[in-house]
Amino acid sequence: MTTEVTAVLVTGGSRGIGAAAALQLAQRGHAVAVNFTRDAAAADALVARIRAGGGQALALQADVADAAQVKAMFERIDRELPRLSGLVNNAGVVDLPARVDEMDASRLQRMFAINVFGSFFCAREAVRRLSTRHGGRGGSIVNLSSAAARLGAPGQYVDYAAAKGAIDTFTIGLAREVATEGIRVNAVRPGIIETDIHASGGIPDRVKQMAPLVPMQRAGSADEVAQAIVWLLSDAASYTTGAVLDVSGGR
Repeated sequence: MTTEVTAVLVTGGSRGIGAAAALQLAQRGHAVAVNFTRDAAAADALVARIRAGGGQALALQADVADAAQVKAMFERIDRELPRLSGLVNNAGVVDLPARVDEMDASRLQRMFAINVFGSFFCAREAVRRLSTRHGGRGGSIVNLSSAAARLGAPGQYVDYAAAKGAIDTFTIGLAREVATEGIRVNAVRPGIIETDIHASGGIPDRVKQMAPLVPMQRAGSADEVAQAIVWLLSDAASYTTGAVLDVSGGR
């Protein structure tokens, strides 16, 4: 008996947690759609690595904040990969540290457009394909939140924390909305993780600075977060939906 190969889309999949999740999903036999916005070279390198290991992968350029680009990306998956069974809403941004009274409208619009609207747009397209209500065969969605949603990130990223708080609520609401339609929806809430996102937020040494505040006294790795994502996507988590799983070393 052969097991059906299905596809999983990982947004923001060219680096960090997204890339780690894509690799682990490929190792478990999934075809992987690796979404990226700008770094085509990194996405292509990851796809080449997956294919070299005998897996199936496709790099897909799309800005998740643009609903039309998201729709076109899913249509390419329909044409070029096996049946979709999962979505990892990983694409996200931070910005330079700032107080709320220093934030301008363009910063806030970008923050929520990518981190919140993008997750909604991708989930909407996924539900249209996965839901038994629409003729689908079910599946799983994992959203990426952040421990900042609980902590607030004062003096640095209150906007980012608020966007991730929205993701927590979105996860719970969507999970309950589609629970009878074969779709499970969960979130992973990473803490201090060693990825490039800290440098893009203007604090390249943030991991070293914050590690002493973590009860485990260290930062986490992208692979450790990816393992939680892959578990939530798997049948091993068949009775888990609406959960927000902290992967934060106790912080």
